[in-house]
Amino acid sequence: MNNGPKNGPEVSIQLPETKMTTESGPLVSQRPERCVTCRKADVMHAVIRLLCLFTSLTALSVMTKAEQASTISLYGFSLPLYSKWSFSDSFEYLVGVSAAVAVHSLLQLLINVCRLLRKSPVVPSRNHAWLIFAGDQIFAYAMMSAGSAASGVTNLNRTGIHHSPLPNFCKPLAVFCDRVAVSIAFTFFSCFLLALSAILDVVRLSKY
Repeated sequence: MNNGPKNGPEVSIQLPETKMTTESGPLVSQRPERCVTCRKADVMHAVIRLLCLFTSLTALSVMTKAEQASTISLYGFSLPLYSKWSFSDSFEYLVGVSAAVAVHSLLQLLINVCRLLRKSPVVPSRNHAWLIFAGDQIFAYAMMSAGSAASGVTNLNRTGIHHSPLPNFCKPLAVFCDRVAVSIAFTFFSCFLLALSAILDVVRLSKY
């Protein structure tokens, strides 16, 4: 007889293998699509910055070239006229705001393009997004006020003053008034682009 220790039946336990799959899961599957969507939005934002830079520079350059000399007949007398954009505070305000918007658009465009080329997030943080949104809002309202102030002066030059013998100054100064009108049109277009950029900023903030 063998009185040695008896070994019980061997029991083998096999744990199920766990495999990390990259094909399942809603977060993993949606990440590439979200990255593509964000990249398209960043490109669109850069295009808007480029257009805003162009419109603000156009408004600035056209206004600074608004200058003309002519004559006008009043009570049978021929009087010399000379008009220049710097004679009006409203036009000077439009030039200043347009220059500020051009600098703002250029800086934002350079930052966007550099980060797009490096394939890094254009807006790295929520605080940065809020800062850009605030800047776009401020400049949009500034362009709106500048365009409105300049429009009032231009309308007065075209219609004259009621119940007074002052004529329509835009008849002898047609070139001057036309350049001012073009500058004001581009000013309001810049305001629209800044408002559109602010809307994209809100969409971007909603994703944080």
